[in-house]
Amino acid sequence: MKRQDIREHLFRLLFRLEFNEPSEMEEQLSLYFDSDADEEDSISYQIPKRDREYITEKFQRIRGQLSELDSIIASSARGWELERMGKVELTILRLATYEVLFDEDIPVGVAIDQAVELAKKYGQEESSAFVNGVLANIART
Repeated sequence: MKRQDIREHLFRLLFRLEFNEPSEMEEQLSLYFDSDADEEDSISYQIPKRDREYITEKFQRIRGQLSELDSIIASSARGWELERMGKVELTILRLATYEVLFDEDIPVGVAIDQAVELAKKYGQEESSAFVNGVLANIART
């Protein structure tokens, strides 16, 4: 599976954090990966086991650093409070900030570019520019 696809799955899982209690996330992971494995278009069918394990491990690492990531994002998003940000944009920023600062396997430029692409796909019209600007501030510091 391509890293871009893995990143999109991570985004979808991290997005669930906005709508579920922390105690529900293990069940959410199971539901995400094991939904109706008999259907051809099911997520479980599409994700090989080793990729599911990688996605789950990275999701847990990001989830464990949410408060630190949020603090970094808040200080880099000048004039924006986290509570005012769209949930899509905040989720993308959390994933990309983690990749920029803590994932040595992913070049900074790739992390930012992929975050911008996710913002174009899932966000509103100005989301990609907002995400790019915040991540540029994070990358500079």
